[in-house]
Amino acid sequence: MQKRTPLYEAHRAAGARMVDFGGWDMPVNYGSQIEEHHAVRTDAGMFDVSHMRAVDIAGHGARDFLRGALANNVDKLATPGKALYTCMLREDGGVLDDLIVYFLREDFFRLVVNAATADKDVAWLRKLAAARAPGLTLTPRDDLAMIAVQGPQARAKAWQALPGAEAASADLKPFNGAQAQTALGPVFIARTGYTGEDGFEILLPAAQAVAAWDALRAAGVRPAGLGARDTLRLEAGMNLYGQDMNEGVSPLAAGLAWTVDLASPRDFVGKAALAADPRPFTFTGLLLLDSGGVLRAHQKVETPHGEGEITSGTFSPTLGKSIALARLPAAVQPGDTVTVLVRDKRLAARVVKPPFVRNGKPLV
Repeated sequence: MQKRTPLYEAHRAAGARMVDFGGWDMPVNYGSQIEEHHAVRTDAGMFDVSHMRAVDIAGHGARDFLRGALANNVDKLATPGKALYTCMLREDGGVLDDLIVYFLREDFFRLVVNAATADKDVAWLRKLAAARAPGLTLTPRDDLAMIAVQGPQARAKAWQALPGAEAASADLKPFNGAQAQTALGPVFIARTGYTGEDGFEILLPAAQAVAAWDALRAAGVRPAGLGARDTLRLEAGMNLYGQDMNEGVSPLAAGLAWTVDLASPRDFVGKAALAADPRPFTFTGLLLLDSGGVLRAHQKVETPHGEGEITSGTFSPTLGKSIALARLPAAVQPGDTVTVLVRDKRLAARVVKPPFVRNGKPLV
């Protein structure tokens, strides 16, 4: 049976088209995916991301445990509420998941992991903790819902919808979160997102999710589904787990070297494998030059230095052109022209450095 978020009935009442997403019944759109995309780029849109899971890690030694469990270095988290994007790796360097970790107290960290990998992630962390830090408590927060509000007007409209939130979040810098007391009760509000726009990701009790959703709609925030979320994140050059990386792909081959701290002396799961990685590929963007097709995942890419492959591709509503993320031979450089095999056609594309769009502005 498909899993459902606390907002399932609200989606159905709004006329959403529901699809299976990693075992969850989720809205792909509420009518026009293109209009939902543009609403986020120009005003404010919101996404039900309650299928993602918060996992609280508490107890003495929590930081030291995460030093060894995550590829990025949690010692970068020095002030309460600070967030860090990182990967969690297998011993061979493959990506178990990409996630955000929040530092709340020295004995209390919160992870937000992907829906499709959540059960696997919790099992992995518990196994690792049993061997390295048996005194820690790992608590999957199934009692929480999560709403992402994104766009240039997202913060102002979120404050309007959730009285009390502004006092705690007005001064938040990107990749920071804080607990806020609102008219709906306590919420954790973070200045993070997956669209390339400003905004918040709001964690709140599941019982309050519908009231928060309705209040945001009343404040003029447009509901948006998975379809717009995918075009927005791809324009922003953000990876999607299961497409751009997975257990068989290292972060170095997925454009995520910036999330890996190999310089510090600390050891972490997968470090030795990454240190020995020859890095034969580069992870970059493609902008389709020819007409007659759309770039999609798994299409082959021909370059003067050998073959590569598209990992994610779509039509960009902001640019009016097709774009993609691709894994190409390391010698390929931004500005090069390559050939993509689109069905029975060979179409030219230009290699570009992501992101394609950020804060509503085209960058390529």
